[in-house]
Amino acid sequence: MEHNPRLNPLPSAHTDADTASHVPDTPQTRSPAYRLAYADQDFLCRDEMRSVRLQLELHKPQLELMEEGIEGTIVMFGGARIPAPVHKDAARTKTLADLSRFYDEAREFARLMTLRSDGRTNVIVTGGGPGVMEAGNRGAVDAGGKSIGLNIVLPHEQAPNEYVTPELCFNFHYFAIRKMHFLMRAQAICVFPGGFGTLDEMFESLTLIQTGRMECVPFLLFGKEFWEDIINWEALADAGTISEDDLKLFRFVETAEEAIEVIDTWGDCSPRDVIPGR
Repeated sequence: MEHNPRLNPLPSAHTDADTASHVPDTPQTRSPAYRLAYADQDFLCRDEMRSVRLQLELHKPQLELMEEGIEGTIVMFGGARIPAPVHKDAARTKTLADLSRFYDEAREFARLMTLRSDGRTNVIVTGGGPGVMEAGNRGAVDAGGKSIGLNIVLPHEQAPNEYVTPELCFNFHYFAIRKMHFLMRAQAICVFPGGFGTLDEMFESLTLIQTGRMECVPFLLFGKEFWEDIINWEALADAGTISEDDLKLFRFVETAEEAIEVIDTWGDCSPRDVIPGR
C-alpha cells in the first residue's frame, strides 16, 4: 500500500530507510548496530525474532489478499507427483500413472468453480506447486480467472507453477502459518490423492472441524478407491477413536461435476458445540 502523507504526518518507513541509506560512510554508520531494525535482515533472522517472523508471515498475505478483495476460497490439496495424463507414461509407478486422471478432474473442477467466482469468493487456492496443485491453478486460468498459490521453502529447488496469479503467489517459511492461510477463508476443502503433505493437510483440517474449532465446510475426497485403500475409516470408528458421525464430515466424489453438486447440496455447516462419542 502506498504511503499517503495526508493521512499520516510522520515520515514513512520507506522514507526513513531511503534516508538512512544515504548517510555519511563512517565506522559508526557501517556498524550493524546502526541499521534500522526493520531493514536489518541479520537481526530479523535471529532465533529470538521468530515470533516477529511468524507475525510477518501472517500479515503479509492477509494484507495482500484483503487489498485484492478476496474473501472466500476453494481449497485444493493434492499430490505434487501426480502427472498430467499426457505425461503419465513417465510416472514413477503404475498407480501414479492411473491417478493422472485426477489431474484433469482437478483442472476441470477449478475451471467450473472459477466460472462461478466474482473475484472475491470461490477463488481457487493451492500449494502453488506441481501435480494437482498445478492443475488447480491451471483450471482457474482456463476460466479466465485468478487463483492463489501458497508455496513453502523446501530443501530442494522449487518454483511456483506457471499458472498461479503472480500477485497472489506467496512463499512461506512456516508450515503452520501457511496452513492458517489455507483455512482462514475456506468455503470448501477438496482433497485429491497425495502423500504425506496431503494427508497432513487433510487430517489437520478434519480435526479442526471435528473438534468444533472450525465451521463445517463442504469437505470432499476425490477418489473413493484410493482413500479407502490407504485409510481404514471404518476401523477408526469401530475402535471408538473417532465417532460414526465423524465419517459424515467428508464425502467421496469422483468427478468435477459431482463435486460441484455435492457442494451445492451440502446443507448445514454450523460449527459443532458437542463432540460425538465423548
